[in-house]
Amino acid sequence: MKLWQKNIILLVIAAAICLLPLFLLKDAEFAGADGMAEEAITEIDEGYKPWFTPLSEPASGEIESLLFCVQAAAGAGVIGFILGRMTARKNENNE
Repeated sequence: MKLWQKNIILLVIAAAICLLPLFLLKDAEFAGADGMAEEAITEIDEGYKPWFTPLSEPASGEIESLLFCVQAAAGAGVIGFILGRMTARKNENNE
């Protein structure tokens, strides 16, 4: 099997892992940990007040998720770039 065929199969599997929960769990709420943490804190201490408020709120939950995904992708790209450079330097030094 060629490399590009393996890559396409892996991409299809990754897409299925991401999309299957959306179709199989139709009434599920995919809430983030921030909202759950806020609920837990207010259950423990009803008079709790946050230390600060956000400078700006995204227009919707979808935009907030998009910004989080972009941030995660940028971080993964930086880490991947650094690891790639370190590996390339190691290979150059061995030659």
